[in-house]
Amino acid sequence: MIFMQSCDISIIIVNYNVKDLLLQCLRSVEQAKADLQVETIVVDNNSSDGSVAYLEPLFPDVRFIALPQNIGFGSANNVGIKQSTGKFVLILNPDTILEENTLKVMFEYMLNEPKAGIAGCKILNPDGTFQLACRRGFPSPWASFCKLFGLQKLFPKSKLFSQYNQTFRSEDETYFIDAVMGAFIFIRREVIDKIGGFDEDFFMYGEDLDLCYRTQKAGWEIAYHHKTSIIHYKGESTKRSSINEVKHFYQAMELFAKKHIAGSFLFLLFLRVGIMFRAGIAYFTKHSREFFVFFTDLIGINLSLIIATKIRFNDYFNFPEYAYPTVFIVLSCVLLLSMFAVGEYFERKISVRRAVFGLMISFFFLSSLTYFFNEYAFSRGVLLMTIGFTIAFSSVIRITINLLEKFKGKSADKRIAIIGMNTNTEEIISSLQSGEVRNAKIIGLISVDDHSKTDSGIPVLGNIEYLPRLIEQYKLQEIIITDTSLTKNDLMTLVSSISSPSVRFQVAQEYEQILTARIIEDISGVEPTVPKLEITNFRNRLVKRAIDIILSFLSLTAGIIFIYIFSHKPSDTLKKFWFVLIGKLSIIGIFPVATNKTQIAKPGIMSLAQLSDTARIPVSAIINLNNYYIENYSFS
Repeated sequence: MIFMQSCDISIIIVNYNVKDLLLQCLRSVEQAKADLQVETIVVDNNSSDGSVAYLEPLFPDVRFIALPQNIGFGSANNVGIKQSTGKFVLILNPDTILEENTLKVMFEYMLNEPKAGIAGCKILNPDGTFQLACRRGFPSPWASFCKLFGLQKLFPKSKLFSQYNQTFRSEDETYFIDAVMGAFIFIRREVIDKIGGFDEDFFMYGEDLDLCYRTQKAGWEIAYHHKTSIIHYKGESTKRSSINEVKHFYQAMELFAKKHIAGSFLFLLFLRVGIMFRAGIAYFTKHSREFFVFFTDLIGINLSLIIATKIRFNDYFNFPEYAYPTVFIVLSCVLLLSMFAVGEYFERKISVRRAVFGLMISFFFLSSLTYFFNEYAFSRGVLLMTIGFTIAFSSVIRITINLLEKFKGKSADKRIAIIGMNTNTEEIISSLQSGEVRNAKIIGLISVDDHSKTDSGIPVLGNIEYLPRLIEQYKLQEIIITDTSLTKNDLMTLVSSISSPSVRFQVAQEYEQILTARIIEDISGVEPTVPKLEITNFRNRLVKRAIDIILSFLSLTAGIIFIYIFSHKPSDTLKKFWFVLIGKLSIIGIFPVATNKTQIAKPGIMSLAQLSDTARIPVSAIINLNNYYIENYSFS
């Protein structure tokens, strides 16, 4: 194979598990070469989808470099840059498609604009919309604050509030900016020779900002050129991997701030607060149905009290002045605690039965309170009417929501993903596609390890290690587990990582098991699934954490003298209680086992395994005891 000694453009593409998109990308590169001398180098970051073996025979003029491990975006690009010979280097993502004139337009622009050390072009989403990140400002504390707290979105045309994504500028003009996106970086060889390549401390994210920043410091400008464009299928590599993109994004911003931004403490403070704010909004959005029911119950019980008071005393607010707003606050708190106690919120699908049970608990508790606080014993009839009206109101709300969801579920296909790639998987896919199970749509497969392969024609969505993001990304409603290599511990960890009650898990080695589960669900309304992990319930976690805080606080204050009297190693005991207080340990938990990676429950000062001599118990028995505790946890 003969490669050019020197050329006009060296294209460096770092690939990770996107062979289908890389195929399109390389084809678009071939069509965009025109009369330019172009070399293309693909650096593969240890993909598990057979990218190199599949594509190398199809593109004999492309140099493929297969790395033994994933070394990150910047480091892999540096490998390609060191073997390149072009006057210009194009850093290109594999999930992109070039226009036929892209290389020529960018090459000519850089020849005619000597001030530009780096240039980027217009980058579009697959639907033709503009990707804002293709021309950016540097993430100063103010710019980051405006982006994270939504000011940029509220005032997109304001130069003051939209500095990061530069939305106050036109997409159809060429100008100098702070930074371009790493998906398309057209850079001069002189710049690389002077500043070097990417900073390899950045594993993923931030390396493009750092490169542009150093280029500016070296005396060149960063240009956005609008006269050509590419299509970018953003984020495909991370969707198909176990990479924690949020973690790497934060680490990248922290590293960038420490390197380049004076007063980086302020920047990091803004970043942390902003990420917490965005995470809160994301959680609220994800659980919008639960929050809606939560607030409607509060509104319902307080309105019911007002109506009941009007019926009984012919006045909406007939209680003495001292009773307000105390009666509303106590009523709301008792209702919420009762609903949490029966598991109505944030655990599973809403239920009229549990709501009625929770309201009956509220009635008996409130009735009991009046015996201790006689000054609030205004009318048992009002209390009874309040609970009755609330039962009717909450039941109507729940029945309406469930009917709407049931109607929606019948009219739409259930989105299914299958974990496992084996003979059983192929048979199950074939049977599901035959139509015997109604409303079943297979979205894709999820790989268990880095060497999983399939010839089913069904797309691989990603790695099992990042299942929560895959469920959110593809709006999955059912996960069928066919992989026999997954242990019970693996399954428990898997289920515990998913907080949404709308996602159903099912272990099935044969198609008949799925069919049976569908029949059971249709007849009884019960969804067969993997065992429920009681310790992951919201109410159980809340109660457990409250007990840990109370007991550890008492032990570290009033109980400290008893620890010094009765403990053989007081300092170690105090240290353990401190770890309980800050959330690293629990009073009662699992016994840590080196070979068991399950992190569903915290290690405990006490555990089931410690009821016997742990040195004599086999590891497998300790794991079974830990699993029993996790599956069957209760307050008692």
